[in-house]
Amino acid sequence: MIVLRPGTGTRAALSIAGLVALLAVWQACVQYRVVPPGLLPAPSELWPAWQSELSGGYWQQAVRDSLGHYCAGLAIGSVLGAALGLVCGAAPLADALTSGIVRLLRPIPGLAWVPFAILWFGLNNAGATFVIAISVFWINFYAAWGAVKSVDPELYEVAAAFGHGGVLARMRYVILPASCPGLLSGFRAGLGQGWMSVVAAELFGVPGIGARMMQASSLLATDIVVVYMITMAALYALTDFLFGFLRDRLLRWQG
Repeated sequence: MIVLRPGTGTRAALSIAGLVALLAVWQACVQYRVVPPGLLPAPSELWPAWQSELSGGYWQQAVRDSLGHYCAGLAIGSVLGAALGLVCGAAPLADALTSGIVRLLRPIPGLAWVPFAILWFGLNNAGATFVIAISVFWINFYAAWGAVKSVDPELYEVAAAFGHGGVLARMRYVILPASCPGLLSGFRAGLGQGWMSVVAAELFGVPGIGARMMQASSLLATDIVVVYMITMAALYALTDFLFGFLRDRLLRWQG
């Protein structure tokens, strides 16, 4: 059977057509009251709602606040998760010692840590940063751990033959270069997980996009809620694009 694969231009056109169709169906459902009034805003209501938020300065402030603890939580969770994953993947003793702890803590979602974030850090950005870091940590931990475990054992023998048989030398000359694609995949997955954690991180009143969404939902301003949902999607698309550009440069040596 012949499978036709659309080219890049065709895929882009089809993607736009699908989005236009979704917006048209959405508009029709609201306009002809298929959906009860007030439960879902029409697409035509979103631009005025965004303009209102923009003119009042609420949108800019919410984005700045969320970017602050998003970037901090992403950096802390990614670095710590990747570092611990590398150590546990490379050192069987460390892996054995932490395996029980990992199995205990891994299933706990970031939202469950919100009460402790309030108790430990108070109602401030540090608490939101903590929740985001926890959510990002495990993705990077398992990405790093899996990347180390997938390294070809023969590479260690080659490194030892060239005088790099020590732990630090193996980490520098074998583990890090061979694990780099897996590490970067974990970082990229963490970008999206971090944005998904922003709302949970701001549930307890920390200023930002999530807090603004909660305020709007309490007033049944669903148009504003959707505006900030689209804002988060756009910010994620931007960060993912920028990271993809950086990853391609870092992995250019793979050729």
